[in-house]
Amino acid sequence: MKLLIKGGNLIGYDKPADILMDGGKVKTIAYDIVEQCDKVIDAKGKYVLPGLIDMHVHLREPGFEHKENIYTGAKAAAKGGFTSVCCMPNTRPVCDNESVVIYIKDQAAKADFCRVFPIGAITKGSQGKELAEIGCMKEAGIVGISDDGNPVENSQIMRLALEYAADFGVLVISHCEDKNLVADGIANEGYNATLAGLRGNTKAAEEVIVAREICLAETLNTSVHIAHVSTAGSVEMIRHAKKRGVKVTCETCPHYFTLEDSLLSSYDTNIKVNPPIRTEKDRLAIIEGIKDGTIDCIVTDHAPHHEDEKKIEFQYASNGISGLETSFALSYTYLVKAGHISLAKLVELMSINPARALKLPFEGLKEGCTDITIVDIDSPYTIDVAKFLSKGKNSPFNGYEVYGKALYTIRNEKIINCEVL
Repeated sequence: MKLLIKGGNLIGYDKPADILMDGGKVKTIAYDIVEQCDKVIDAKGKYVLPGLIDMHVHLREPGFEHKENIYTGAKAAAKGGFTSVCCMPNTRPVCDNESVVIYIKDQAAKADFCRVFPIGAITKGSQGKELAEIGCMKEAGIVGISDDGNPVENSQIMRLALEYAADFGVLVISHCEDKNLVADGIANEGYNATLAGLRGNTKAAEEVIVAREICLAETLNTSVHIAHVSTAGSVEMIRHAKKRGVKVTCETCPHYFTLEDSLLSSYDTNIKVNPPIRTEKDRLAIIEGIKDGTIDCIVTDHAPHHEDEKKIEFQYASNGISGLETSFALSYTYLVKAGHISLAKLVELMSINPARALKLPFEGLKEGCTDITIVDIDSPYTIDVAKFLSKGKNSPFNGYEVYGKALYTIRNEKIINCEVL
């Protein structure tokens, strides 16, 4: 099939250009292409980007389908402009063996809304005691390993994980949290948590494990990726580690550069996440880390929940935000439109850098490219959780006016109109 994307704005081009795809791959990028095609997409006034990649989502299946399943999660991802997502292993059973990996891939293929790359567990059952079968999972299709939600407390186990992962060519994604320091804290420790009468979660709980992972990666000369960075201290440690040549990359989420903990006074359980929303100082430090390249990727940490798990008292509510359908728009609105970074930089954060970190073959919009996202960055719209395709409606951004609506996602010859999903 031949597809012509006509008159779109492309990063790096001085005027609107055309993209000709043949057999699911970009054949030509040029001005004023004239070609008989099976389908033409009018992209005038829109931006044509390499396919967006979210390297940290929770699709909940198998085991927690009341929150989300692969079909609804992948559909929500496509609506948000994502052509690829990577799903975390904290399912039931845990994704710690090739059978679960194959199941996830089969379900994703049936849904066929976006590419789904499983992340395998670091340890069996994510219990932190014995390494999972990394090699077998790699052969089955994982692109990384993580015990997300259950941080690896044993430093020797983490050392072995980094060494084995390097041998197998997969990325270790570390959920940095010392649960002994967290204790029963549920909100960022400080003035606002005290005012709201909520037990505090110290920033040190994140930062001491960030420091450990940096030390291990530096000692072993291996790569490590730090998940959902939320504090100024974490940003500073990672910044200095990179300057020393440590092979550390990291990510953050839209809620960490848009929200701050004075919102705790509302007791809105939709802002309850892990790690928690931090202070204004931390929020600004996250933005600075994005600007100077310390932070490599923006992810959603998409964590859908059933409404019964959120419409309860704050201390009992589950952690997490349903973020796939709002991530690009929030990032564009609060980073690009706000003047902090360029659209080109946002594409690095949400497409090129995730592909590079995970060694996926989707780096940039060029000849041979298979994955494309087309967005409208000029027309404002209001986030409405009632219209989410995800089962999870748990978002603190309901009613926010944003820019950056996804219009189309394209994978090989699969064309999805995001507005009619």
